[in-house]
Amino acid sequence: MKALSRSVIPTKWGRFEIVAYGTDLNDPMPHLALIQLPEDQTENVLVRIHSECMTGDLFGSSRCECGSQLRRSFEQIAEKGGIIVYLRQEGRGIGLIEKLRAYELQDAGLNTVEANMELGHAPDERSFDLGIKILEDLGITSIRLLTNNPDKIKAIEDSSIELKERIPLIIETTKDNQEYMETKKNLLGHMLD
Repeated sequence: MKALSRSVIPTKWGRFEIVAYGTDLNDPMPHLALIQLPEDQTENVLVRIHSECMTGDLFGSSRCECGSQLRRSFEQIAEKGGIIVYLRQEGRGIGLIEKLRAYELQDAGLNTVEANMELGHAPDERSFDLGIKILEDLGITSIRLLTNNPDKIKAIEDSSIELKERIPLIIETTKDNQEYMETKKNLLGHMLD
């Protein structure tokens, strides 16, 4: 995986350099780094490693808190500087179609973990190694990580990048995502308090 293209995009949160990472120029689903930093900053960088969630990020679904977390990350990084690493691993790594099939099972009474397992998947099939490789490629040596996910913390702690601080990214629970949030906390260990 390597940086394949760079550009600048203006957003409602300001201008971000966007870098696409993939295996070759024909990669249809590159991972992205959205950067708003002074050029020489490599330490104590505010970082959000965010896995794609089309339903939440793009369509604003309230079934999860993903889109709200992404928007809050943009707000904080626009204010303080930092990087959003956007990993193309939809549905905790099972893809959009399987995620929607899992939604059907959830509508029938299973929680998000049970639904993934019913479809033959692990509760979470994501890897954060690609995010770490992107940060390393950008020369980042230490970060302040916006996350509630202990797996992301462990991935950083096991890498060459120093974790200076975990910054909670708490989104208010709604009636639409209450069971999902409880499952994340109780079965996946997410730090939501």
